[in-house]
Amino acid sequence: MSTYLSPAKVNLSLRIRGKRADGYHEVDMLMAKLDLADELHFHNSRTTTLLCDDDHVPTDESNLVIRAILEFEKHYGRKAKQRITLTKRIPWAAGLGGGSSNAATTLLAANEILGTQYTPDELAEMAAAIGSDIPFFLNPVLSRCQGRGERVRPLEAYAEWTSPILLLKPQFGVSTPWAYGAYEVARRLRGVMYDVQTVNGLRLSNDLEQPVFAKFPVLALLKMWLLEQAGVQAALMSGSGSCMFALTESAEHAQRIADDAKQQFDPTLFAYCGTVNPQ
Repeated sequence: MSTYLSPAKVNLSLRIRGKRADGYHEVDMLMAKLDLADELHFHNSRTTTLLCDDDHVPTDESNLVIRAILEFEKHYGRKAKQRITLTKRIPWAAGLGGGSSNAATTLLAANEILGTQYTPDELAEMAAAIGSDIPFFLNPVLSRCQGRGERVRPLEAYAEWTSPILLLKPQFGVSTPWAYGAYEVARRLRGVMYDVQTVNGLRLSNDLEQPVFAKFPVLALLKMWLLEQAGVQAALMSGSGSCMFALTESAEHAQRIADDAKQQFDPTLFAYCGTVNPQ
């Protein structure tokens, strides 16, 4: 058995630059790895199957892990034959890239286990064919991601920058295709701060807050509450949500705010205190 960690990401920034001819949106994002991660276990087998400990996660060809194996097999020219067990720690439909990370990790694992020695560029081509965020996870350092998200450029000036972070996610998720589809017609809520926030020279904002907050105003309330808490440097939504995050001055601040959020909003909130861009 071979075991691989599959890290979550946070969108420090997500700007939409217009609609593309292929139907996707042109985006300009800052993405960074978190120390929150799923685990993928690979076993040699007669056929390829996927098992998962989370009932919310499909295990058929709609799962990006299976799609990654199928894409890999197109290049490999034969069956990969792996029994894959996925242990989920990254919440679903959160804007944390769990599925995309799982797919990228599957490509990296298959390349290593089967000894195919595909280059990073070849793996990136496979990743881009599966989904827009997947190339980032092949080398998840703090990066600027453009195009559909598949053009990844590491920000070397911030290679060693790191920060405590708090993640808060309610029980519901948000559909990424819906969020992008609703972007152009969504209205802004009064009293909600959508402006750019700056931390250590990084400009943080998320254009998808506009449609998501209009449909789920509790997320807007959660953002504004986070911005009022002592020790918070910035707070906004990651990706298409529903996960909100706060960069904090210390791990102690993050834990205190997590405890308070559960008391004031919902005791069933998913809360995670960790590190963004861990070294």
